[in-house]
Amino acid sequence: MSEAFTVYLRSGEKTLLMQRADEVGDFPGAWDGIYGIGDPSNLDDVISRITECTGIESENLQYVRSGMARGLEFGNRLNDVTPMLFVTEESQISNGTLYKNHEWIDPGKIKDKKYSTPQLREMYGDVASYLYILKTSIGQEQNVASEIRARLSGTGSLKDIQDKIFGVLTPPNMKGYIFVEATALHHVQKLIGRVGVGVTPLKNCSKVLDGESPLEDILPYLEPKAATSGIEEGCIVEIVGGAFRGQAARVIRVTESKEEVTVELFEAAVPVALTVRADQVRVTQRVE
Repeated sequence: MSEAFTVYLRSGEKTLLMQRADEVGDFPGAWDGIYGIGDPSNLDDVISRITECTGIESENLQYVRSGMARGLEFGNRLNDVTPMLFVTEESQISNGTLYKNHEWIDPGKIKDKKYSTPQLREMYGDVASYLYILKTSIGQEQNVASEIRARLSGTGSLKDIQDKIFGVLTPPNMKGYIFVEATALHHVQKLIGRVGVGVTPLKNCSKVLDGESPLEDILPYLEPKAATSGIEEGCIVEIVGGAFRGQAARVIRVTESKEEVTVELFEAAVPVALTVRADQVRVTQRVE
């Protein structure tokens, strides 16, 4: 039975790391989750420990899941430590017990902490997930994503990692890359046939970029943008849909609420204002 736990507390897109005090016997000054001694299955005791270390009251804490215990080396002894995930909407922390400092951090930056308790980064993946970036051939992003989904739906050599891969993301405005949500890098490498045996290397996918990707770097690519984004009055555009496809025009009005633009065709004998959907034009020349 596990004799200790490390809690990872999430608030929005950030997770809480706490820094141990300098006088602590084990790993003084190291970055940590919320460490506690006791039975991790007793949630009341775990929640009490979180409150003791952070000042966040129990009613503002929600348990999500636990991972398998890991044997971690503390000095000359081995402790079985269970990673746990809680969420909260609170962000104000009062450092208590073992801890002198804290930081809300992007999960993708846990790896940047030079001095931390054993396997802090790996245990986070046991109860949450990271985003990894795959390098693909340009124009083959959707095909690579489809092949990944097909591999994960099978019953072959990848069956053992099916519950370690959570999603495949293909942002439409990002060429040559796709994102994979997974618990650890080596699972993604196995998925595309770069480690292990019995897995054919994935076509049109060259590698996984090193390390976990910070969410703050990736989220802008995942948020849908308005069709009018980047289109301004005075821009020269090419109409790419409808009856006037292929004709050049100048934008004279942008209606963001309806995601429409009004343009004047260059080749019209008499200037006519034409209103089209913003996704039916392509900017060829921007205003100075």
